[in-house]
Amino acid sequence: MKNFLEIVDEIKNILSTEFAGKKVLDKDVADTLGISQMNFATMKKRNKIPFGELLDFCATKSISINWLLYGQSPESLVEATNKFFMIKYFSNVSASAGGGAELEEEEVQGVEIPHEFVTMLGGERELKYIEAINVSGDSMEPTFSYNDIVFINRNKTDLRRGGIFTIRTHGGLFIKRVQKRIDGKIDIISDNQIYSTQTLDPNEIEVIGRVVSRFGSVD
Repeated sequence: MKNFLEIVDEIKNILSTEFAGKKVLDKDVADTLGISQMNFATMKKRNKIPFGELLDFCATKSISINWLLYGQSPESLVEATNKFFMIKYFSNVSASAGGGAELEEEEVQGVEIPHEFVTMLGGERELKYIEAINVSGDSMEPTFSYNDIVFINRNKTDLRRGGIFTIRTHGGLFIKRVQKRIDGKIDIISDNQIYSTQTLDPNEIEVIGRVVSRFGSVD
């Protein structure tokens, strides 16, 4: 996969045809993607790729996300169609790593997953259970950050071994590290240590599914 600087250069090349000879700057790319210049500078420094915004950009420009991320030509994509998989991406659903989030209306689109990424999601047999949503908030940093796209396996809801799950409580939809206690109660843990652990009864939690990956690995 290309790094963020390489992707920015590709976007500048695309935008240059619209700028009538004017040099395309980082702020132009940030504006096009709908990202503040401050957040854009942070992403650039950390090589943090804004996958959600890139998916929207590619859809608007009728560009393959695989070309932008991996440099694969449309011809090679046609030849290697069987090496790519589509999964459901709820583009307007955000699970909060912070103050709670909820969906009003689910908007489903397909996201194209390269073959190399399928093993990180548990293999081809698990793909029918995989869905992708967005992250909002900062309580799971550095594991997850705002606007990460995470992949959830809806078939994995057993909390006995713990892990990172998407859950729904009275406060909304959350992505949290979940651990079952000896007394049967559930600890809801944030990786960002400025947030305190919350303890709930099992009947106060609906487990949506286990977070199995993002565009990268999950600890």
